[in-house]
Amino acid sequence: MEINEKTLLNTLLESLAPLAGVTGGYATLTDIDGRRIKTVNSKGEELQDMKGKIYDLAQKGGQENKPFIGPSQIEDGAEAWVIPIGSYVLCCSNVERVQREGNLRNALEKALPLIAKVVGGEAVIFDKQGKRISSYNPDGSVNRKFINKISKAALKAMQTNEPVVGDSISFEEALAVRIPITSNFGFGFNNEVATQKNKLLMDEVKKFQFARYNFSDIIGQNEAFLKVVDQAKHIASSNSTVLIYGETGTGKELFAQSIHNASERRNKPFVAINCGALPATLIESSLFGYDEGAFTGAKKGGAPGAFEQADGGTIFLDEISEMELNLQIKILRVLQEREITRIGGKKPLRINVRVISSTNKDLVKMISENKFRSDLFFRLNVLQIKVTPLRERPDDISLLARYFIRKHNNLLGKYVEGISKEALNILKEYPWPGNVRELQNCVEYALNMMGKEEHLILPQHLPPVFRPDDQSMEIINQLTDQVGTLTLGQIVMETEKIAIEKALVAAKYKKKEAAEMLGISTITLWRKMQQYNDQQ
Repeated sequence: MEINEKTLLNTLLESLAPLAGVTGGYATLTDIDGRRIKTVNSKGEELQDMKGKIYDLAQKGGQENKPFIGPSQIEDGAEAWVIPIGSYVLCCSNVERVQREGNLRNALEKALPLIAKVVGGEAVIFDKQGKRISSYNPDGSVNRKFINKISKAALKAMQTNEPVVGDSISFEEALAVRIPITSNFGFGFNNEVATQKNKLLMDEVKKFQFARYNFSDIIGQNEAFLKVVDQAKHIASSNSTVLIYGETGTGKELFAQSIHNASERRNKPFVAINCGALPATLIESSLFGYDEGAFTGAKKGGAPGAFEQADGGTIFLDEISEMELNLQIKILRVLQEREITRIGGKKPLRINVRVISSTNKDLVKMISENKFRSDLFFRLNVLQIKVTPLRERPDDISLLARYFIRKHNNLLGKYVEGISKEALNILKEYPWPGNVRELQNCVEYALNMMGKEEHLILPQHLPPVFRPDDQSMEIINQLTDQVGTLTLGQIVMETEKIAIEKALVAAKYKKKEAAEMLGISTITLWRKMQQYNDQQ
């Protein structure tokens, strides 16, 4: 009997190391009273300080002579099992596995703020019930608002042990990914920042759902410019398509809204779409709408597009030259058939819309370069308006400057009476690459730079771009001296390049601020920068 007992003891002691390695924790042998004889970790190393200690679960198993499963004595949250074998109790636990899982979760917790910043959305850890136990915002701050909220998608991920993609519960229209990490917790994140950016882009594209300007808002006394205004008034009563040519900032949308408000469609919607502000995929859904289930994240019930929203009224396609060729085909079909089909839809919808489009590029040249469809051009170019650039109507600069002074006096709470002759001469000599919009921004800048006791705009109040250094002036003088050798367009482009460089320096290369100084959009500034870089 003693030999058998000794053999059993040795066998059980030898089994501890492999058992600990398999279970990922500790293996222990106790006597029938639960007193530890030997305890080893998963590496087979003995824990000397545990010898002789009573293990309650092992004691219970020995006394009742049956196996039990219960809590580990060493690690909270870990499980152990005990099996009585003769005069001994063999015990194993998953302590180290739980510890590793805890270390993994702690590491993920520390990384969560960085993950939120990188993925551009809320990053969370959830438990086996799909309940959020940690949450961070895209800026890395703690998001306490949704702690303890249960996500059905997260619960599904834990139950199926598979990643789940679906709608975010914390940010409308955002998508979220839920990934199970262990059987006890998972990790998720959404695309909140990207969704916000897309929404802002959509807001930029759909700038107006109504027309607020009339021909009375068009300021000018230049003879050539007034002829353009008269032409626009004359065609307002027509239903034919209109193509408005004009450089950036000349007021093409002002003309489009005025035409709408002078037409029989004035009491119907006016919808403006900026074709250059969105990628093609978003432009298409914005123009034609989509049906429910057309793509991941599509709203329940779908959504109407700009053509549907403008039914009975006018749709203004700004920067039509930026539209991709495959989308041009669909616009052509709309003009031909007078009907649209939503993305994911099957039934065509009849529409009654007048189309006004605009461009700051030479579409005929783009046709020759296979960048614009000739058949669409002829559909759009039934009635044509060419808006005069500001440099060709210098007699309007004084009138416009005084108009903008009055306007911004009210907005800024100023009492500026006018502009000095010296400052006005500077404005008249400037080539105005940003046209009327740039002039308006120039006046607003000047008013902001003026003190409370100053009531007249002086040269020093003008933006830095109007105060060129000696080197810039020398370049400009050299350019203007080459009239006859260089075309006006070349001179203007080189001068524009100088203006952009100075605005970027003044704005410390913050493109948004530089664009505001120049009176152009950030998209236009970016394009011009690309254009000049390509020429180098």
